[in-house]
Amino acid sequence: MSDLQSKLALATQEVLQELYNLEVSTIDFQETRKEFEGDLTLVVFPFLRASKKKPEDTANEIGAALQERLPEVARFNVVKGFLNLVIGESQWSDLFETIAKHEHWGFTTPDENSPAAMVEYSSPNTNKPLHLGHIRNNLLGYSVSRIIAASGKNVVKVQIINDRGIHICKSMIAWVKYGEGETPESSGLKGDKLVGKYYVEFDKHYRAEVAALVEGGMEKKEAESKAPLMLEAQDMLRKWEAGDEDVVGLWKKMNSWVYAGFEETYNRLGVGFDKNYYESETYILGKADVERGLESGVFYRREDGSVWIDLTDEGLDEKLVLRKDGTSVYMTQDIGTAIQRFKDFNIDSLTYVVGNEQDYHFRVLFLILSKLGYEWAHRLYHLSYGMVDLPSGKMKSREGTVVDADDLMDEMESTAEKIAEELGKLDGLGEEERKDLYRKIGMGALKYYILRVDPKRRMMFNPEESIDFTGNTGPFIQYTYARIQSLKRKATDLPEVDFSNHELEERERELVKEMGRFPEIISQAANEFSPAIVANYVYDLTKQFNGFYQSTSILNAETPALAAFRLALAEAVGGIIERGLGVLGIEVPERM
Repeated sequence: MSDLQSKLALATQEVLQELYNLEVSTIDFQETRKEFEGDLTLVVFPFLRASKKKPEDTANEIGAALQERLPEVARFNVVKGFLNLVIGESQWSDLFETIAKHEHWGFTTPDENSPAAMVEYSSPNTNKPLHLGHIRNNLLGYSVSRIIAASGKNVVKVQIINDRGIHICKSMIAWVKYGEGETPESSGLKGDKLVGKYYVEFDKHYRAEVAALVEGGMEKKEAESKAPLMLEAQDMLRKWEAGDEDVVGLWKKMNSWVYAGFEETYNRLGVGFDKNYYESETYILGKADVERGLESGVFYRREDGSVWIDLTDEGLDEKLVLRKDGTSVYMTQDIGTAIQRFKDFNIDSLTYVVGNEQDYHFRVLFLILSKLGYEWAHRLYHLSYGMVDLPSGKMKSREGTVVDADDLMDEMESTAEKIAEELGKLDGLGEEERKDLYRKIGMGALKYYILRVDPKRRMMFNPEESIDFTGNTGPFIQYTYARIQSLKRKATDLPEVDFSNHELEERERELVKEMGRFPEIISQAANEFSPAIVANYVYDLTKQFNGFYQSTSILNAETPALAAFRLALAEAVGGIIERGLGVLGIEVPERM
């Protein structure tokens, strides 16, 4: 479809030049509205000044010229200033044959030597397990990376792990004082949950110490800074920064527990990374860049020795980039890390998948890098997403504040089992097949429900609603795919498909037109960093196919040749469903 539209656009530019001596750089065709005859529509109002004619007359002139020039245009009609073009039958047959014979229709294979797009996502702290917010982050980041790859770009997936600072030392101190040597093996807890447990333990004892000091007459703010546990944590941080062997050894041991726990969750989510960056290694980056910026006048030094940038002319404020003692702030580190990444990889863009609470930070970061003279700064993008809420009272964590990622995935699989059993969808499947299907349905429901929403929007996640087999959900789409696979298994002794000897019926033609949009959908989703575009397209295609399936006999068609043709149509739809869900990270089951 996109090739035809390109051909039509070029022909229209030539016609406008010949008829009205008008040069137009871009021509946009829209899908013709359902109530009118036609496949593609051109709005002619922008050309009236040059044509000096009525909208209907202008449209008729352009339509007649296009029909004469292009055999693809079978006929046209005009509704006021709208030119509706009817594409010839052979074009849809040819398009269907292309789709049916192209195993990866919709995807573009990247040139392995071309620059890559880098996508950063996840980026957790090592003192907390992953939660629902991380799930949306990971699903968005991984899906965006797959969509960009499907559009023809190489992709590098990275995360930066916050593995240093006072918060890490809090977990370490608490484990030393209260842990009694507990390990993931001895406790049966995942490593990230074990370390998170001691972060909570620190906070509990620290609050008690602060309360005792306040009760003894100390101001709360002073008590918070002088509580013995906080002083111990600060002393441990100084020792870590000085390279103390025991402290660094403990830090490495506890972090290894966390990384093993994270990896288990990532595997279950089906996401991964090409490289991990660690703040313990990157926190020194950026200082040299700030010094160069001082010399060139991008930054300035205040009397106390701190270094700042003045962005008030850009509608922002003044931003600290080096403290007066010469230590870095997060902005310094992010400046250096961005520069380092362009050195580490052959990339020409970098997308940060980070919640919208960091909008201001990234505006400042991108502006600073631009002022430092990095030409790639305009190809930095912040995929800013909204929070995820849950219906009140559903699936709260043990602390009642955030929803643990592993708990949520457990709940999704359990809900999938319950609903599938109630609907009787699993008759004839063995125990292992059932468990695998619960996982695919549960994870498919979770991923689809989150990814179908525009990333910029705050969203409500309803676990039970997400596993509905009849609505705009992952299981509904998965079930349609499984239905198509069932048709393939039942088909026997059908002849080879003859694509040229069948005039498409209206529902068949509409399906081909919808499938023809898939390459454009992938391209649009990649350009807009929006998996929601793919998710909702796949749902629309699935819904359209189900209408076709309910009204049209496929395997019991009037002739074996027609049955073969319609089965090929169903298979092509199934292939696009599989690829569309695939870039969302969703698996498709062969049976349901």
